[in-house]
Amino acid sequence: MAKIAVFGANGTVGTRIVDEALDRGHHVTAVVRDPSKYARSAPDLTVVTGDVLDPSSVASVAEGQDVVVSAVGGGDGQAHLAVIGPSAEALVEGLRMAGDAAPRLIAVGGAGSLRTPLGGLVWDAEGVPEDLLQTMHAHGDALDFYRTVDDVKWTNFSPSTSFAPGERTGTYRTALDDLVVDENGNSDISTEDYAVALIDEIENPRHIGERFTAGY
Repeated sequence: MAKIAVFGANGTVGTRIVDEALDRGHHVTAVVRDPSKYARSAPDLTVVTGDVLDPSSVASVAEGQDVVVSAVGGGDGQAHLAVIGPSAEALVEGLRMAGDAAPRLIAVGGAGSLRTPLGGLVWDAEGVPEDLLQTMHAHGDALDFYRTVDDVKWTNFSPSTSFAPGERTGTYRTALDDLVVDENGNSDISTEDYAVALIDEIENPRHIGERFTAGY
């Protein structure tokens, strides 16, 4: 079983990742700003204080872990700009401090930079609100940064365009830089099945040093 540290463990995506990992018998370290406000408890769960924007904090959390998961977000638009890119840089810098003993990094990404069946990118579609565009480009910039990194084992995991809490089916399809769509052209995945795919990637690594995505 893996030792998994999750930054953003109390968020919409982070809570599903923590639950899925615990249900499969992994040991999880939930990294949050205020442990007193974290309600989840389990025998294999440790809750610690950490700052994803502080490389020293990242290095401290990462010690002894097999995988560090970043499920952080800052809301929409400008808030994402203040968190997504800087956190990517801090995560990489913190893991570099561990040298050869550094755990693997899996970062929750965005769907905006995925190719659509028509050949463009998701963020090129007409009518995308400005705040959402800023969020998409923040994730895109973080992905561009990760792609310059060759001394940390990273994976960037993009969701589908429709991404919200729902049913855990345990089924999904994956791709690399192309949006996963169904026969009707819809791109969907629940946060529960996204968590399934992420823990599957931890248990059976297939995408080290690249971005991948999942959908139905």
